[in-house]
Amino acid sequence: MKKLFNKSTVTNLIALLIIVTGYLCPIYADLTKAIGFFAFSGAITNWLAIHMLFEKVPFLYGSGIVPARFEEFKTSIKALMMEQFFTVENIEHFIEKQEQEGGKVLNIAPLLDAVDYDKVYEGLVSSIMGSSFGGMLMMMGGEEALLPLKEPFVGKMRNTLHDMVESDRFKHALQQGLNAHKIGENLTGKIEDVIDKRLSELTPQMVKEIVQSIIKTHLGWLVVWGGVFGGMLGAVFGFA
Repeated sequence: MKKLFNKSTVTNLIALLIIVTGYLCPIYADLTKAIGFFAFSGAITNWLAIHMLFEKVPFLYGSGIVPARFEEFKTSIKALMMEQFFTVENIEHFIEKQEQEGGKVLNIAPLLDAVDYDKVYEGLVSSIMGSSFGGMLMMMGGEEALLPLKEPFVGKMRNTLHDMVESDRFKHALQQGLNAHKIGENLTGKIEDVIDKRLSELTPQMVKEIVQSIIKTHLGWLVVWGGVFGGMLGAVFGFA
């Protein structure tokens, strides 16, 4: 608010100085006073209007509208985020674009690396031992006879799975299986929950500070231009 205060103070002081000059200077006294009073009224009116946006002024209905209407501001913020940015269509378009550019929405490699290939091997051995070959294998040393096959089997299984998920056929099937619209709907719901949670933490003071931080740079010029246009109207009034 420092810049706003400085602009307001300078504008009001200049207007007051013009008024004093009108009383002290015998030349064009009425015109000078009209310019000063109109400029001061324009500047002080705009300053009061700006002040009333953020602060409650006793006996002035409608003042302090920003903190008083903070629930509506929160609703507007949510609507802006959800209706302009995080729409299902926007998220769906983003996912489809990533797919077209070769981006991986679902990276399968970590899943393949997490596979317990030892258990896969144990399942294979268990199946073999439970089959009609089990009795024959028992005569040849049982499960221990298959141990030399473990490392080649695990390596071959790992390579086969990786080759399979890297194939064009698998990628096409995966892309067909991914529903960008459904993903967009799910993400939109989660984003909305996050926004609702964050907005529920806002207080009237926080909303007031957010709005002030956005527009305070420009508010000071309202006071300045109020003084300028007020002075111009004063000059017209003085010549009339």
